[in-house]
Amino acid sequence: MEATVELKLRSLYNLQLIDSKIDSIQNVRGELPIEVADLEDEITGLNTRIDNLNADIANLKSDVDSMKKGIKQSNALIAKYEEQQNNVKNNREFLALSKEIDMQKLEIMASEKKIKEAGYHSTEKAAQLETTKTHLEDRKKDLKLKKADLDNIIAETEKEEKGLGKYRDKAMKVIDERLAKAYLRIRDNVKNRLGVAPIERSACAGCFSNIPPQRQLDIRQRKKIIVCENCGRILVDADLATESRAELEKVIGVTVEA
Repeated sequence: MEATVELKLRSLYNLQLIDSKIDSIQNVRGELPIEVADLEDEITGLNTRIDNLNADIANLKSDVDSMKKGIKQSNALIAKYEEQQNNVKNNREFLALSKEIDMQKLEIMASEKKIKEAGYHSTEKAAQLETTKTHLEDRKKDLKLKKADLDNIIAETEKEEKGLGKYRDKAMKVIDERLAKAYLRIRDNVKNRLGVAPIERSACAGCFSNIPPQRQLDIRQRKKIIVCENCGRILVDADLATESRAELEKVIGVTVEA
């Protein structure tokens, strides 16, 4: 059997009261969840940077080792060519060997320059690595403190939030899917997160625009879902709001405000 409009309205307002209470609980956490997530992302980025710096330093060392090996090979070739110069038969062979010796010397000079540059870059990256490691440790300490603060707040409110969640599920079962989607859409689009608003002093409690007397009468009859013509919030009469709040507070044992 489909719920009456009045029951739907009561359930909608109960849902609003519960959601507002959950909002207030989550607001206690403030920016902590975002700060924790940002720190976790930063730590991941710092770890990646450390890995990249270590890889760069290892690559530079490998390049230096290869160049030193090349220098050793060039020196061996120079010694070989110089020995061969002692046994040449003509000037042409001597000049050819001299050219090879000069080429190997140029290779050695180029390698020594690259080794020097690699040493400079390696020192620079090692300094960056140490700075990054220090920064990482500082961020880890910050994260530990922030998570401890967040965990303490969550521990204090978790039981209450879970209890509210159960009553929220019960309220949602009474409301049809179309109405529930409309309520959630309104909540997402307004600053104070009020999808359902009572009439207070002849005005919508959500946007404070005046409600005409005839429309107030229609709302008090609770025979159809009526929305504020100014803001689109679902409207309930003040008596229903008061009754719902009192009944809900009695059931869940905590004070609720829309």
